[in-house]
Amino acid sequence: MQNCSYISAVLRLFGTRGPGAGLKCCPWSRCCGMGDFRPRTVWLGHPEKREQRYPRNVINNQKYNFFTFLPGVLFNQFKYFFNLYFLLLACSQFVNELRLGALYTYWVPLGFVLIITIVREAVEEIRCYCRDKEVNSQIYSKLSTRGVCYSILNHQFSSLIPGSCFLRTDQLDGETDWKLRLPVACTQRLPTAAVSHHTKWLLRYEDGDPPVNESLSIENTLWASTVIASGTVVGVVIYTGKELRSVMNTSNPRHKVGLFDLEVNCLTKILFGALVVVSLVMVALQHFAGRWYLQIFRFLLLFSNIVPISLRVNLDMGKMVFSWMIRRDSKIPGTVVRASTIPEQLGRISYLLTDKTGTLTQNEMVFRRLHLGTVAYGMDSMDEVQSHVFSAYTQKSGHSYLLSPAATKVRKTISSRVHEAVKAIALVHCVTPVYEANGVTDQAEAEQHYEDTCRVYQAASPDEVSLVQWTESVGLTLVGRDHNSMQLRTPSGQILNFTILQIFPFTYESKRMGIIVRDESTGEISFYMKGADVVMAGIVQYNDWLEEECGNMAREGLRVLVVSKKSLTEEQYQDFEARYIQAKLSVHDRSLKVATVIESLEMEMELLCLTGVEDQLQADVRPTLEILRNAGIKVWMLTGDKLETATCTAKNAHLVTRNQDIHIFRSVTTRGEAHLELNAFRRKHDCALVISGDSLEVCLKFYEYEFMELACQCPAVVCCRCAPTQKAQIVRLLQERTGKLTCAVGDGGNDVSMIQEADCGVGVEGKEGKQASLAADFSVTQFKHLGRLLMVHGRNSYKRSAGLSQFVIHRSLCISTMQAVFSSVFYFASVPLYQGFLIIGYSTIYTMFPVFSLVLDKDVKSEVAMLYPELYKDLLKGRPLSFKTFLIWVLISIYQGNIIMYGALLLFESEFVHIVAISFTSLILTELLMVALTIQTWHWLMIVAELLSLACYIASLVFLHEFIDVYFIATLSFLWKVTVITLVSCLPLYILKYLRRRFSPPNYSKLTS
Repeated sequence: MQNCSYISAVLRLFGTRGPGAGLKCCPWSRCCGMGDFRPRTVWLGHPEKREQRYPRNVINNQKYNFFTFLPGVLFNQFKYFFNLYFLLLACSQFVNELRLGALYTYWVPLGFVLIITIVREAVEEIRCYCRDKEVNSQIYSKLSTRGVCYSILNHQFSSLIPGSCFLRTDQLDGETDWKLRLPVACTQRLPTAAVSHHTKWLLRYEDGDPPVNESLSIENTLWASTVIASGTVVGVVIYTGKELRSVMNTSNPRHKVGLFDLEVNCLTKILFGALVVVSLVMVALQHFAGRWYLQIFRFLLLFSNIVPISLRVNLDMGKMVFSWMIRRDSKIPGTVVRASTIPEQLGRISYLLTDKTGTLTQNEMVFRRLHLGTVAYGMDSMDEVQSHVFSAYTQKSGHSYLLSPAATKVRKTISSRVHEAVKAIALVHCVTPVYEANGVTDQAEAEQHYEDTCRVYQAASPDEVSLVQWTESVGLTLVGRDHNSMQLRTPSGQILNFTILQIFPFTYESKRMGIIVRDESTGEISFYMKGADVVMAGIVQYNDWLEEECGNMAREGLRVLVVSKKSLTEEQYQDFEARYIQAKLSVHDRSLKVATVIESLEMEMELLCLTGVEDQLQADVRPTLEILRNAGIKVWMLTGDKLETATCTAKNAHLVTRNQDIHIFRSVTTRGEAHLELNAFRRKHDCALVISGDSLEVCLKFYEYEFMELACQCPAVVCCRCAPTQKAQIVRLLQERTGKLTCAVGDGGNDVSMIQEADCGVGVEGKEGKQASLAADFSVTQFKHLGRLLMVHGRNSYKRSAGLSQFVIHRSLCISTMQAVFSSVFYFASVPLYQGFLIIGYSTIYTMFPVFSLVLDKDVKSEVAMLYPELYKDLLKGRPLSFKTFLIWVLISIYQGNIIMYGALLLFESEFVHIVAISFTSLILTELLMVALTIQTWHWLMIVAELLSLACYIASLVFLHEFIDVYFIATLSFLWKVTVITLVSCLPLYILKYLRRRFSPPNYSKLTS
């Protein structure tokens, strides 16, 4: 019982603020964890003492639950204008005065549409549930008073076990480097056995002992969705479920509605307006006689085909086909469609916002260049470096030279300069070698004999690991390290021991790190430092090559570090140490005083070398970005990395082309500074922008409109040090300010909010985990697949949906025009031309398959679409489905409807059923012929659909004797009349289409000819 009181005392300060403290993503700050400031008391082993309820330890990416599924799906369907319209239409048939036919003619199509939609949503929800269940079923060992049990690994907690561990956060942020985590200070003195098996042994707290209060930092916490890479941890769970920081940084999954669907919804409203106008005109021509208001409703029902109910179900089924095609594409294996409602969005993307680490890059650093000023060594000349290092430790003269401090006055040879540089790189870092058992050698033996095959390097930065791995490849190997010492092994096998006197870690403000070591064999004290060229230029001794060579290496996309050295006497170091300790004990301005003391050493340092490290790009990133750029898509890179790293990656990936200037937005903190910097940026033209998250926040606070206007004009934008909520904010501002479609691409948990906010979210699934891909609309395995996803599938989906929707509207307008002509000829009577099965069969078995087969049509081959991404740029203007194309199809429908109806009226003989037979057959043949004339690339299924529909109509004539005279259709008179009407309705349109393609061909036809 009392040990539990101790735990609560330890954790009370930690619980005063939520994990999302400081991150405010919306006006309702509670969702960010900022609303609950009460201390959190965790009772270890005594859940019955818990005073407040906490969220369940699960994640949930579903849009609905069991109770909200059906109401939610129905609401999302009936918020579309034409779905609501047809619901009211079907309900009106229960009124006898308004009934025009059998109830099934209205309820069956509506029910079919709803069933298709509900089944599709149910399948997606079940898939989402299974994905969440897979993640929530991960297990971990849990200590309890009854022993070890298992539960869900989806939490963040405070580490209590003595010692330290390394954390891998690649599933959270895409970073593959390891982070050091330390236990609570007061538990570091506990023996490991005290926490090994049973909860009641964890901590002892006797009455009368003073209470222990520990302020916990980020170094004492382990986050959800991270992996313990080395060491063992026993901790106390603090936050679970929706209180996790990663969850708070994301938004709730929303039902995304595509721009194409909104445009179709707008067109149906126009059609409804036309329906109302036609109905009013019909009643007006009757001079509003009798119960004219009922006649208006009857005409609304009679011409209801003007608004096609089959449009929604055809588009939804088309989306399912497009999603299936994406999943089945062998050239982008592993691609998953998680939101099958928005494939057309992929065809109209104007802005692509991408993460850097794990998305554009592999986060695997490779050492590329060592520059000494007068000589540079690349990957093809590393054997020379290796020979210099080998000679430095094997030749007696070289060895004695290295031991002599007086030798610094002598002009150094190339061999000694190379050795000094390699030695400095091998010492100035925070890398720790860890030895693991490999099945042959156990861990203790491997650590004792420095086994190379068992050694793994751990560090907070992959840059440092790459540097240490390079020094190992040229002969100087880091074999051991602890808090106070470091061991290097020479090419001859000799172990060099160094005592670590001081370490000055890298910070974002200082942009450099340093270390003071003492060589145990000589007693020489050396101060090594490495950092960015912008700060090191003022620290090292004057030279005439540093700035130029740093610029050259940076233009190649390399991360450049400047390495320097300063030798210290024992007296100099003792004086520095005394001042340094005094500064650290200061109560006021401690950081400033410490920095001042360190800067007293950072003067006139000897410049040893420059190092160039390359962050390996993902496969085919450069050609993919080139394709996107040629397609008219602007690419923005949003990353949490530092400015220099982001800039190097942008150059390396050719996000910024060689002939483009880069404007680095200076750090601003006030409105005045932001105003001056924006004015400076305004004078630049065709210039890529690089800006930090802090400066971005200031600009958006005071000059949101001006900044977004300037940024949208840039060919490329790089935002570094971006928080997850900032990424989502940028996406939202782009949507609001430009009205264009955005696509967000990421691979880590910190990209989820950006992916969910974008019009189209793409998750890259790889070694960095599945959080982003699970929350995304589309999931790919590599960034390069994005090119084909947009250029081929996005383009085809949009063009096919546009063609399909226009044909469905054309089909409905044709029969509505015929009904209008029929009613006007017969004294504006509200009598249907076709009844019963004819009206249902027309839009289903007689024409549905040929019209729907348009989802297989394509104007160019996929190879041509990838080779000429400029074809994608044509779609950004929305021309495949515009008011112009809509008006053209309306005119075509009116023309063909009039020709068919007036032709039937002129050529029929004596009976009314002859009008029905001639007009309906001509209508079916016209529709089939129009589909054939529209198709650009034939597929065997299209031919089957055409022949099957024609066969179904001919076969069904036997059963349609109630509506059609079977004996009349077998006569030669019927055949020539139908043929003439069909040719007159279609032949002029074909001639116009041929002339247009001949004298004003579209871009794609120029490539296919």
